Amino acid sequence: MGKKLPIGVSDFKEVIEDSYYFVDKSLFIKEVVEDGAEVIVLPRPRRFGKTLNMSMVRYFYENSLDDNHNLFSKLKINEYKDIMDMQGKYPVIYITFKDQKYNSFENFKISFEQLVRDEFIRHDYILDGDVLKEYEKDEIMSILEGKAPHILYLDALSILSECLFRYHNQKVVILIDEYDVPVQSGHVGGYLDKVIEIMSIFFSAGFKDNIYLEKGVLTGIITERKEMPNNLKISTLISSSYSRWFGFLDEEVEDMLKAYNIENKMDEVREFYNGYRFGDKVIYNPWSILNFVKNIKNEFKPYWVNTSSNDLVKRLLAKGSVILKKELEDLIEGKTIEKEIFEDTVMEQIDRDSNTIWNFLLFTGYLKVVEKKLDRGRIYCKLAIPNMEVTHLYRHIILKWFSESKNTENFDLMLKSLVSGDIKLFSKIFKNFVINSVSYFDISGKESEKVYHSFVLGMLVALSDSYRVKSNRESGFGRYDIMIIPRDKTKLAVIIEFKKVNNIRKESLEEAVEKALTQIKDRNYKAELLDRGIKDIIELGIAFEGKKVLIKKD
Repeated sequence: MGKKLPIGVSDFKEVIEDSYYFVDKSLFIKEVVEDGAEVIVLPRPRRFGKTLNMSMVRYFYENSLDDNHNLFSKLKINEYKDIMDMQGKYPVIYITFKDQKYNSFENFKISFEQLVRDEFIRHDYILDGDVLKEYEKDEIMSILEGKAPHILYLDALSILSECLFRYHNQKVVILIDEYDVPVQSGHVGGYLDKVIEIMSIFFSAGFKDNIYLEKGVLTGIITERKEMPNNLKISTLISSSYSRWFGFLDEEVEDMLKAYNIENKMDEVREFYNGYRFGDKVIYNPWSILNFVKNIKNEFKPYWVNTSSNDLVKRLLAKGSVILKKELEDLIEGKTIEKEIFEDTVMEQIDRDSNTIWNFLLFTGYLKVVEKKLDRGRIYCKLAIPNMEVTHLYRHIILKWFSESKNTENFDLMLKSLVSGDIKLFSKIFKNFVINSVSYFDISGKESEKVYHSFVLGMLVALSDSYRVKSNRESGFGRYDIMIIPRDKTKLAVIIEFKKVNNIRKESLEEAVEKALTQIKDRNYKAELLDRGIKDIIELGIAFEGKKVLIKKD
C-alpha cells in the first residue's frame, strides 16, 4: 500500500512530517531565490499546487521558533548549500485570499480587515522590547483590537514590513496566495471597482518602493492590470520561467502510478488528463491525478471540473456573441482557434470583449496553448481544449443551457426525431425552439445565426456518443451547414442547409427552402457520407423569415 495522498492538504510541513506522497518541487525555491526580480507574480489555474508551493516557500524563508531545516533534508533543494544557508533567516508576511468570496462589498471589507489583523496577531511579538515608539505601538494595538481606521489596513504591508525589519534587523519576505479571488468575487458581486481600489492600494504599499522588502511572491489565477503595481515580474503559464513547478510533469505522473502499482493505466491517464502546456512543459492537473490514484477503482472521472460551480465561465459563454459560439463549436469538435493573448486581464471588459473571454479561459485552465508566435511584440496563440476532462465541462455547460430553460425542455426529443427520420415531429419542435431559444441564449447577430449556432452546440454535445456532428465543412463542391454522421454506418445520416429569406428580392419561405435543397444536391454534399459507406441519408432544407420557419426534406 502506497503513502497517503495529500488531497486537500496544502500545508507543506504537514505533508512532509506526516509522510504524505510528495512530488518534489523544492527547486522552485532555488528559482525564486535566484530570480533577479524583487517581486514575482505567478498566475496558474486553480488546483495546480499554488498554495502548497507557497507554504513550502514560507517554511523555507521564515525565521520561526521551530527549526524547519529538517523539512528539506531529503529534498532536491538540500543539495544546494548556498541556498539552504538562507533557510529560516527571514521574517515572513503570509496572507491568503482563497476564502474571500463574498456577494457584497461590505462583507469583503470586514473579512479583508480581519485577514490583516490575523497577520498582525501572528507577529504581535514586535510589541515586545523597545524597537517601536509608543505611538507606533498604539497604532499596531488599534489593528490588533480591530479598532484601526480603514486606511491603516490598506497600508498594512508597509507598516508590518518596517516593524519586522526593525525587530529582526532583516528584510522581509511577503507571500500572497490567491491574490485575485477578491477581484473575481467583486466582478460577480457587482463591486469590482471598490475591490480593485482596495487591492491596488494594499499591494502598492507592500511591493512598490518598499525598502524593507527582500522578496515578494504572489500566486493567483489571473492578473488584473488595475490591481497590480507596474514594477512586478509576471510569469504566466505561457512564459518559460517557473513552467515546471505548478502541476505534474509526465515523468512525475509515471513515478506516482508506479508507486501505487497502476503504471498500466498511464496511456489512459494521458488521454483523459494530459494536455496542459505551461511554457514548453506538458503538464497534468495534480488534483485530477491525485483523485484518480486514490479512487480504488481508478475511474476516469472529471475530478477537477467538479471542484467549483464554474458559474462565471458558464455566464461568459452563454452571453457570448455568435462568433464566440462558432469558435466554441470548433473547439468542441477538436479544432484550434487563434487569438491574441494578453498576459493581464481587465475584468470589467470580460463581459463584452470576446478576446478577453478567451484570455480568461486560457489562464483559468479551460484552454491550452498549442502553438505560440510573436508578431511585432504581440503574442498570438493557437488554443484548444486541453483534454477529455475539460471537454466534459464544456458539454455539461452547454447541456445546462438547455435543461435550465423551460422553453427547450423538448430539445432531446427534437434531436431524436431528427436522427430517426421523423421530420414532421422534428419540424414541430424545432419551430418552438426557434421562438424561444433566441431570447434565452441572448446572443447578438441575425436570428438565423442565433438559432443555427445554439442548435449546433446542442447537437455537438447531445449526440456525441452515437454521432459526429460537423458544421461548415467542405464536401463535394462546397461547404455544408450541418452534417450528422452516424458512428454506425447502417443508421441514418442528415445533411442540413439553412437559408434566410431574401426580403430584398421578395423571396418566400418556399423559395428559400427549395434553394437550400438545390444547393445540397448541386454541390453534392453527400459525397463525404457516401465515401464513408453511409447510404441512408436525409437532405433537409430549413428556411427562416424572422421567427417563421419552413422545413422540407428532399
